[in-house]
Amino acid sequence: MTTRLRTSGRPAVSLAFYATHSTFSDPDELAEHYADLPRAPGRLARISRDLLVHRLEGDLFGHTHPADRLHNDAETRYVDDILRLLVARNDAPLHVRREVGDRFVGTCRDFSLLLCSFLRQAGVPARIRSGFADYFGSDGFHCDHVVTEYWDEKRGWLFADAQLADPRLTAHWNAGFDPMDVPRDRFLVAGKAWRTIRAGAADPRTFGLHPPEQGPFWGERFVAGNIRLDLAMLNKVETLLWDEWGLDEGQPGTPLSETARELYDRAASVADDEVPFDEARKLFAEEDTLRTPRTVLCSAPYNGPSKVTLR
Repeated sequence: MTTRLRTSGRPAVSLAFYATHSTFSDPDELAEHYADLPRAPGRLARISRDLLVHRLEGDLFGHTHPADRLHNDAETRYVDDILRLLVARNDAPLHVRREVGDRFVGTCRDFSLLLCSFLRQAGVPARIRSGFADYFGSDGFHCDHVVTEYWDEKRGWLFADAQLADPRLTAHWNAGFDPMDVPRDRFLVAGKAWRTIRAGAADPRTFGLHPPEQGPFWGERFVAGNIRLDLAMLNKVETLLWDEWGLDEGQPGTPLSETARELYDRAASVADDEVPFDEARKLFAEEDTLRTPRTVLCSAPYNGPSKVTLR
């Protein structure tokens, strides 16, 4: 049975916080395009799915993404800019399914942020969560992933994976669950993954962007980076997944220092399934290593590293 989570801390305050837009989720002057959207979370997830395509889904859809979209769409941090690209390619109402060639070419973060934006616009508390999914085909490996967490009045906080909201995608990945209620043992938030590794209950080599034999982006250093992203997301700073700050010196795949481990032990207790809202706000505000600075290092997969000043 899927675990249902209630809110912790100050429920009314935390729910009100997550029911309003961040700089990243705000449609701004393009909010008029939300006017005809439904309110049901499941329908909104499907709309997000039908407006976007993952940059790695070209073969799945029998489509070759244009190089400029493959390289640049997913560098779009803010929902209003995502909407501008979508409307420029096809100005039909957002609830109209786009052909693949008209879609925004993004990542899991973009599916999740757009759904989060739709939900917040409808007054539904929502946030995006960074962690690791075990349902993307690599047996025993937990793949770097982002989902939307939304508030259900009867059941509490639930995970929604908008990337799976098309039944064909759910079947393709043999998910075996409702994408609007992802089991918490199939998607581990970053703090939970960290604590599992630190307890010796999981091999750090089974957490990352891909398995160790395919590159260096795995292990405790990578999981720590996800904790930092998740804590930022809990504070409604929903950066790109390759925006970086606060890491101690060291190469990908190498161990962290003991000082860094102690810090992420603290952060993992906050960026967990049960989120202590006041502690999440306080830790992010007071800990320089964890707080997102105004200027971040963007290590873009296609475009290379650059310094970016956030809005």
